[in-house]
Amino acid sequence: MVICVPYGNGNKTSTGFWEDSTRLPEYYDGTYEYNMKITYINHSGFLVETENCYYVFDYYKGEMPRLDKSKEVVVFCSHFHQDHFNPKIFEILDDMSVNYQAVLAKDISKKKYPAGVKITTAYHDQTYILDNGTQVSTLLSTDSGVAFIVKTSDGAIYHAGDLNDWHWEGETEADNRHMASMYRAEIDKIKDAHFDAAFVPLDPRQEKHYADGMLYFLKYVNCNAVFPMHYWNEPSVIDRFITEYPQYKSQIKNTESAKGEEI
Repeated sequence: MVICVPYGNGNKTSTGFWEDSTRLPEYYDGTYEYNMKITYINHSGFLVETENCYYVFDYYKGEMPRLDKSKEVVVFCSHFHQDHFNPKIFEILDDMSVNYQAVLAKDISKKKYPAGVKITTAYHDQTYILDNGTQVSTLLSTDSGVAFIVKTSDGAIYHAGDLNDWHWEGETEADNRHMASMYRAEIDKIKDAHFDAAFVPLDPRQEKHYADGMLYFLKYVNCNAVFPMHYWNEPSVIDRFITEYPQYKSQIKNTESAKGEEI
């Protein structure tokens, strides 16, 4: 698919994103062929394929598709929780004989990954440029670790990790207000940013507050395609969200059917 996009407003926000969400990043020049494919693996795990690279986010379990050995792989792990980080991913990639490197949150122990792997240790509120040109920025999670903002030559990606408005019944009202405040402060750092794909928690365990974090994200962040995640094998929560908030139907994707979905 070829998309022609106007250059638009050249001003940037304080966080380095374009004020005009229709404007493409520096590496775009008017006419651009999109080549980003999304594959859902399990829970919060996704594979994003671009023209020259694969990006694996928060592999926990599930079957990885066969990968093109000519493309490098970048593994992202947002934090150490076992439903977001499983060192088995390195064995899987070794078995495929692909070239890979990893971006791991600082709370992941060196004992958890094999020696010799090229590692970028990710701290919150930092920006890293990988040797393949990928730009990685981070936000502070409201649980553990970081969220990832990944800019590639084929588009921009947001993966929340466990950054969410974790409102829980049984917690004090003050604690839940503090949680909401922390979450909004992080999302405010990317207000008006544009992402081609975003992976955002939609957790049914939060009961009537299941959509709090998603709604704030959708209200303030421009994104073409949003894939709900972290729904603990209850994909019906996606249908529930679309039914209750039909204004976002065009953006919210059916995560379960994302098997090489082009965006």
